[in-house]
Amino acid sequence: MASKLTQDPHSTRNGEREKVLEVAIGREVRAFRRQQEITVAELAQITGLSIGMLSKIENGNTSPSLTTLQTLANALSVPLTSFFRRFEESRQAVHTKSGEGVSIDREGTRANHQYNLLGHIGANASGVIVEPYLITLTEESDVFPTFQHGGIETIYMLEGEVDYRHGDEVYPLKPGDTLFFDADSPHGPEKLVILPARYISVISYPQNA
Repeated sequence: MASKLTQDPHSTRNGEREKVLEVAIGREVRAFRRQQEITVAELAQITGLSIGMLSKIENGNTSPSLTTLQTLANALSVPLTSFFRRFEESRQAVHTKSGEGVSIDREGTRANHQYNLLGHIGANASGVIVEPYLITLTEESDVFPTFQHGGIETIYMLEGEVDYRHGDEVYPLKPGDTLFFDADSPHGPEKLVILPARYISVISYPQNA
C-alpha cells in the first residue's frame, strides 16, 4: 500500500532562501580560493578558521557571520560584497507560445529548412549560450548533410523520418529518437524518408565562442 505524502511538493520550505544564499556564498569562497591556488588548509592557517568550518562554508552547510566573511574577504583580497554577486544576479526565463517562435535563416542553411528559434538568453552566469530550434522539413526542402558549426547539438525527432548523417555514420531518426553530437563534425539530413519532418534541435556553445 502506497504511503501518503505528507509534504506539499509545491510549497516553499522555511529557510529556503537562506539556504540558497549560503550555497551562493560557499561557491564564491571556493572559486576565489581556487583562483588564487590556495588550499583549504592554507586558508585555514591564514584566517584562523578551522578546516571543518571552511568546508561547511564552501559546501553551503552553514551560515557564516559577517565577521567571518570579512575575515575571508581580507584573506582572499576581494570585496566582501563579491561573495553575494551570484545571489543578487537576475535569472531570466523565456516563454515562447505555440507558433510564436522567430523564423530565422541560420548561416549555411539550405533551401526550405524552416528554423524557428524557440527562445534565447544572451550573456549569463553559466558561461554557455543555448539555442533551441524547431526545424521543419517539407517536400521542398533540400538535403544537406554537411552542416558544421561549433558546440554540441541535440536533436529530438517529433514527426516524420529522416536519415541523419554525422561524420561517417548515418542514423535513421524516427519520432521519439534523440541524437546528441559534436557539431564541429559535418552533419545534417541526408535522406528525407517521411515528410513533413519536424524535430527539436538544441545547440549549445561557450559564451565567448
